[in-house]
Amino acid sequence: MIIQEDYILVSAPTEAGQAFLRTLAMKGLPFVALTNNRADKQALEEIGVKEILMMDTRDSRPPMIPELPIGKVYLFERSFNLCCRYIHTCRSWTGKPIYVITQGNNSRLIYKGLGANYVIHSQGNDLSFLLSENQ
Repeated sequence: MIIQEDYILVSAPTEAGQAFLRTLAMKGLPFVALTNNRADKQALEEIGVKEILMMDTRDSRPPMIPELPIGKVYLFERSFNLCCRYIHTCRSWTGKPIYVITQGNNSRLIYKGLGANYVIHSQGNDLSFLLSENQ
């Protein structure tokens, strides 16, 4: 019996997020990128991302559950509202930790209240240290 490894889900609309995706690819870890628009999807394809999950955040109905088994989630914040929507949706897809990486200083309690396990404030682009824990 083959056990399917969980996919790391990453919303990477920032330079730091895209660097994180390159690190995942370099380490050979299974991942899927999350986006809600065609421009970001195209940018992800241009850096070589193969698995991309498109979410229609304008639709009030809950998104379909992905066919891929979702493990840890890393959300790089570009938009507060979009990040909140992603947390709310992704929490229903996994019991594993959700990480929010932000450059802002407000929102920690809101993100945690929505289901994020960790809120990381960072100005840098190298967040590969997040993978050192149990990966």
